[in-house]
Amino acid sequence: MEPTDADIHVIILAAGASRRFGRPKQLARIGGVPMLQLAMSRAQAFAGPAVTVVLGANAADIVQGLSRSGVSVVVSRDWDEGIASSIRAGIKSLSSQSAAALLMLADQPAVTSSDLQRLADSWRRDERAIAAARYGDGCGVPAIFPRSYFPLLLGLRGDRGAQALLRSPRSHCSAVPMPSAVLDVDTPEDLPGGPERSAG
Repeated sequence: MEPTDADIHVIILAAGASRRFGRPKQLARIGGVPMLQLAMSRAQAFAGPAVTVVLGANAADIVQGLSRSGVSVVVSRDWDEGIASSIRAGIKSLSSQSAAALLMLADQPAVTSSDLQRLADSWRRDERAIAAARYGDGCGVPAIFPRSYFPLLLGLRGDRGAQALLRSPRSHCSAVPMPSAVLDVDTPEDLPGGPERSAG
């Protein structure tokens, strides 16, 4: 059967402690909208209800704003291990109907729903391959991983994340140019418009 966008479940990784940011960056506002909410709205515009947010550090504070969002929420109890624990928690939560998982970060605020759609279009051309964003000096997330890669995702450990798979010579990866994915917010100065936008 030809895959459709409905086969792709989006997993938003948002479990980090934001140590360099100084407070939960998931709640930092960009244009008046919390950064995590921005990622969620773009994921939902692409995938509808097939969106899961993985929380960890500060989950109790962050989850309050998600109760009416329509997304599924998973809490990674091992979040302090690194991003791999969040990926494992997200993959484990998926149903057998999910043909692929789109991994994205909550702190890439320039990534749009159109960017996610371009990833899906690339993946549909070869559903056996990973479709990954290309920016900077290589490929990274957001990226779509077919179900055949789920066991490898579940085998990830530590803070390396999906890069280990994206850079593996054994992985079949289609690169999708995505300059917007370069912006990765680590400090208040990284926010579009500067740190004054993070108030509130």
